[in-house]
Amino acid sequence: MVVSLLSSSILCKLVLRVSKLSRGPPHSLGISLAQALAVGNGKWRGTVGSIVDAPIDKVWVMVSQTKRLPEWMPMVERCTDLDGDEGVPGYIRLVSGFMFPQQDGERSWVKEKLVFMNPSSHSYAYKMEASNVGLDGSVNSLKLVDYGDDSTLVDWSFEINPLDGACEDSIIDYLGFLYKSCINRIKGAIEASDKKV
Repeated sequence: MVVSLLSSSILCKLVLRVSKLSRGPPHSLGISLAQALAVGNGKWRGTVGSIVDAPIDKVWVMVSQTKRLPEWMPMVERCTDLDGDEGVPGYIRLVSGFMFPQQDGERSWVKEKLVFMNPSSHSYAYKMEASNVGLDGSVNSLKLVDYGDDSTLVDWSFEINPLDGACEDSIIDYLGFLYKSCINRIKGAIEASDKKV
């Protein structure tokens, strides 16, 4: 379980400022995504964001395709299609790698189900259906916004069920740090991909 694996000393070193949300997902996600997430009371929530120096269409191609996750998520080693069609709600994928530290050194894995994807608004949400990391039921959503001058704002929001014995701020900060590190790799992944063409 994530709680037992994340030492307080590691969490205390995280300096990323993650805003906690007191009600629902951020307004930037739009009403249809908010409905898809069916946000309830009692969830722990956070959001991180950053500007990527790349056009929104290139960022979307990178972040919306399962097979491309290892290119911008350094802790992801493998993504496997399990059921359904990618991009269609209900699609299920298995993501494995070293997303969350495991005491036994084993790879972590997460089975995710696509809740919502809207290419025209450059947004999607996945729900963790099962995992060996203790975050079952968590929802991660991405929303891209054209920031002008061939740059894109990437807004990554997440909500998790409270974890017994864990400090909410520490868990939210850790997840924010992890997700922000992924956002920071998008531009490099796009540039590497462009060189291959």
